[in-house]
Order: sequence, then structure tokens, then C-alpha cells
Amino acid sequence: MRILLAEDDGTLRETLWQALRQAGHGVDSVADGRAADSALMTGTYDLVVLDLGLPHLDGIEVLRRLRVRQDRTPVLVLSARDGVDERVLGLRAGADDYLVKPFALRELDARVDALLRRAAGGLARLTHGPLELDSTGRTVTANGKPLNLTVRETDILEALMKRAGQVVVKARLTQQIGDWAGEVGANTIEVYIHRLRKKLKPCGVSIRTIHGLGYLLETAGEV
Repeated sequence: MRILLAEDDGTLRETLWQALRQAGHGVDSVADGRAADSALMTGTYDLVVLDLGLPHLDGIEVLRRLRVRQDRTPVLVLSARDGVDERVLGLRAGADDYLVKPFALRELDARVDALLRRAAGGLARLTHGPLELDSTGRTVTANGKPLNLTVRETDILEALMKRAGQVVVKARLTQQIGDWAGEVGANTIEVYIHRLRKKLKPCGVSIRTIHGLGYLLETAGEV
């Protein structure tokens, strides 16, 4: 999953970035409201973790602008403003959840997972042939047995499984696994696809290259 983290406190931002990365998410982080607004206008995210006390552009305004654009990306608000009026303001501006600082990282993790499940229609597991991917736990099994995949291999497989039977373009895969701390390109995608093919072959699952377009996930016997 790809998350935008907007937090102006450098120490907290780094802590949250590390925690979200360790949970298996791709994370872009920004330190002010203008950068957050720009990122949301140009990128596609599965979730936004948004501090309200951002410089240059308040988090509430970032949230309002997002909703005015009819963007329904889930937003988890972080704030030291713990009054009822502040929470109501954030929720009415379009937030999906509100977490008051200070908070435990495990609570953040639980709320992130809950919002992602809700956005996916409550489905935390994807299946394709013998494969099952737990989007919350970031684990993959084949015929009931664990499949040892890296974080980025799991991200690519998730993107392919979400659109099984459809061609997934390279640009979408690049966005799925990339973040601003380590940009990836088409050649990197090809390396990960090669590794995935080797791991999926014993399961009877293949990734077919559709030249000039992208990749298609297939199981044995599919045409």
C-alpha cells in the first residue's frame, strides 16, 4: 500500500516513516501543507496520514482541498488538538479517523489497517489460483504454504492480483513500490518481475509480459 505522511516534526516524521515502512507500506513524507497538497494533486495514494498543525497550509485546508477535488482517499488525522470541537472539525472536513497525540505506534498501525480494509471494501485478503495475499499482514501463501517474498515483491504481486486478468502497466507498478527515499524505474521493475516469476513458477502461476503494455498474472491453463 502507498501512503502519504504529512508531519512537520522531523523526529516524529522519521519515527512514523520507519514504522509504516516496517509494516510493509510504501511511504512518501512531507513536512508542510503545501507539499502535501501538491503531492495529493500529482500522486495516487491508498491512505493519507495527516497532521493538522502543518506550516504554510493547515492540515484542515489540505483535507478540504482534497475533498473538493472529489478525492476519496482515506485520511487519518494526527493532532495534539484533543478537544471535541477540534475532532468534530476534522471529521466534518472529511477525515476518516482522528488520532490524538501522543499515541502508541501499535494503535497507529491498527487504525491504518482498519482504514485500508474499509477502503478495500472490507476485503483484507486477495486470492488468485493457489495464491492468497493478506494485505494487512503483508504475507503470501501458495497452496496454503508460506511464500518467501520481499516487501517490494509482495507489493508488485498485490498490484497484479488486484487486477488479475487485466494488463498492469509498468508505470503503475513503479508507483506501487516506489517512494521518494528510493525511486525506482522500469529496469528495476523488470528485476523484481524476474525474481517473482522464479518464485511463482512452482505454484503454477506465471507473469506474462505484454510487450508495449505491461504484465498479466496468469495461472496454469489460462489462455
